[in-house]
Amino acid sequence: MLRHLSTWSLSIALASLLCLSGTRAVAQTAPLDSLMPVRGFCIGAPRPAGVDSFVHFIHDALGPRKVNTLFILIDYHYQFKSHPELTDSFALSLADVKKIVRACAQEKIRIIPQINMLGHQGWEEHPGKLLQVYPQFDETPWVKNPVHYVWPNDDNLYCRSYCPLYPGIHDILFAVIDEICDAFESTAFHAGMDEVFYLGESKCPRCGGRDPAVLFAGEVQTLHDHLASKGRELWIWGDRLIDGKTTGIGEWEASYNNTYRAVDLIPKDVVICDWHYDRPDQTAPYFALKGFRVITCPWRIASNGVAQVDDMVRYRNESTSEMKQRFLGIVETTWINSEGFINGYNNNNPGAAPDHNGHPGYATSIVDCFKQVFQRIDVLGR
Repeated sequence: MLRHLSTWSLSIALASLLCLSGTRAVAQTAPLDSLMPVRGFCIGAPRPAGVDSFVHFIHDALGPRKVNTLFILIDYHYQFKSHPELTDSFALSLADVKKIVRACAQEKIRIIPQINMLGHQGWEEHPGKLLQVYPQFDETPWVKNPVHYVWPNDDNLYCRSYCPLYPGIHDILFAVIDEICDAFESTAFHAGMDEVFYLGESKCPRCGGRDPAVLFAGEVQTLHDHLASKGRELWIWGDRLIDGKTTGIGEWEASYNNTYRAVDLIPKDVVICDWHYDRPDQTAPYFALKGFRVITCPWRIASNGVAQVDDMVRYRNESTSEMKQRFLGIVETTWINSEGFINGYNNNNPGAAPDHNGHPGYATSIVDCFKQVFQRIDVLGR
């Protein structure tokens, strides 16, 4: 443990010397692609009835803001031919997807589809499509959900994980990954892998007693190697690779179950999407110092998002040439369905969608953060 604490401390100290000098206000006259190579947006896939509206949003909102990367959270909302049993409700057809692909091509936007791997196999008491169809893949099958579910429950179950060591699981996962990447004509795939709380569980006959960091790294390596064989990149969220206790960042935006040590075990060409929402925590330099390309991801607090834009520009401006190329840019996240966000953007009852605690104004704050983040990028890029 002391070795890992020392490594973290050294990384942060070096980051301070290399990247963190100066104020948040940054003057920049370089071309936009040099200022911010990745200018991204992350949103859930639309329902079939909302595809045309989604296409209009691409042209009316993303294109004019020079968004050049689009994460589409597709999961199993696609009419899979390789595994039709995994097609979830409100699934897009290939024709629907091609409408989105054409719109993004016209606006020079790279599409990176996401299917959650490892964690987030469902939500609270509701298993996702993979575990509905293949319940044997569940890392915690002994956890029985109560009839009247309240989280946290006795097992503290938030969302399930699949067992990465279950025989044959990757044959299925690779098939759907390949099919969705082919459909979106993508050169990269986002595997999610955030908020993995259940891994190496003692009761699992395959994972029990194994090091969670090694298990996590093994799954990253497995996905990476398959994608690399197809000429594609692997992108993941970065929270499980940060030591939540040492940094004080906590168990949501960082790890309490020792997966963070996987940061030294996974391939360096994996792209890390470093999300921080309540504070603009400056962990991007940590990933860059480890040799990874990194994206900073804001959400719904506009002041944080603007600060994160300024931080990313400063990292690129005040780093060595070796470090600069690892700071890729910004991806604004939404965590609301695309219809709710687009309605909010168009001022059609924007406060209708509540947050996780039932408070109104959820869409409003996310839309505001999106607008201010890209306004700041535009100002700095002039």
